[in-house]
Amino acid sequence: MTTVSFPLSRFENESWTARLWWAAKNTVVLAGRSIARIAREPEQLLDVTIQPVIFVLLFTYVFGSAIHLPGGGSYHQYLIGGMFGMSMAGSAPGTAVGISADMATGLIDRFRSLPMARSAVLAGRTIADLMTQVIGCVVLVATGLAVGWGIHRGIGDAVLAIALSLLMAFAMTWAGACAGMLLRNPEAAQAIGFIVFLPLAFVSNAFVPTQGMPTWLRAVANWNPLSAVAASCRQLFGNPNPAALEHVWPMQHPELATVIWSIALIAVFAPAAVYLYRRKALR
Repeated sequence: MTTVSFPLSRFENESWTARLWWAAKNTVVLAGRSIARIAREPEQLLDVTIQPVIFVLLFTYVFGSAIHLPGGGSYHQYLIGGMFGMSMAGSAPGTAVGISADMATGLIDRFRSLPMARSAVLAGRTIADLMTQVIGCVVLVATGLAVGWGIHRGIGDAVLAIALSLLMAFAMTWAGACAGMLLRNPEAAQAIGFIVFLPLAFVSNAFVPTQGMPTWLRAVANWNPLSAVAASCRQLFGNPNPAALEHVWPMQHPELATVIWSIALIAVFAPAAVYLYRRKALR
């Protein structure tokens, strides 16, 4: 399909600050559009409202009694930090499905024909998805408190833990945006989400300590970005954190590892997603 893009020459001679301001305004408008759509279709929030509750209850009351933590401690306390890592990474499949659906319905083609910043379409979507993850954090905290989880350090540390989780969520939404631009339909995006996301979530310390894994798999899990998020949350919440017993850099410095992983993912996937968007616009 050939798409005719709106001429943007009138913006090419503007200063970089003016162009940046223009792109920011476009991004806010498109983020607002995605958020307003949720009000009309609240079922879009099922993955950040119902799904975390199911996982917490399932692992707490079905698998929790069979899992023993190195160094001791309550599995109820251990689980919630891992759920923050798993839930934030779960933003990627949702973004991929949403963008591929917009591509399939022709909405992205309409956006390309408008005089707007090329990055704004994807940035608006990722910011809107990040806002839904804030709702997910509230649901996760409430569910954790209901099953006996608690914050044992200061409120400042708890806020930092949630902020690190949301930073990783934002990075993962850009990975999802890149996948959404590559895949042809929402069904394919959903399938890729399960193929990539489930191994990423389970080959980590999100649900079980890595000490019981085979040596090679344990090394992979310790360098998994989700493991860094989970370990940083447990450390900042004051929950049991067996990952601290691992003598590898990401588990000894999980907060810094989370920041580095997040910046690296954004640096790779954000330009790649915008490039794919531009390339499709030229077809």
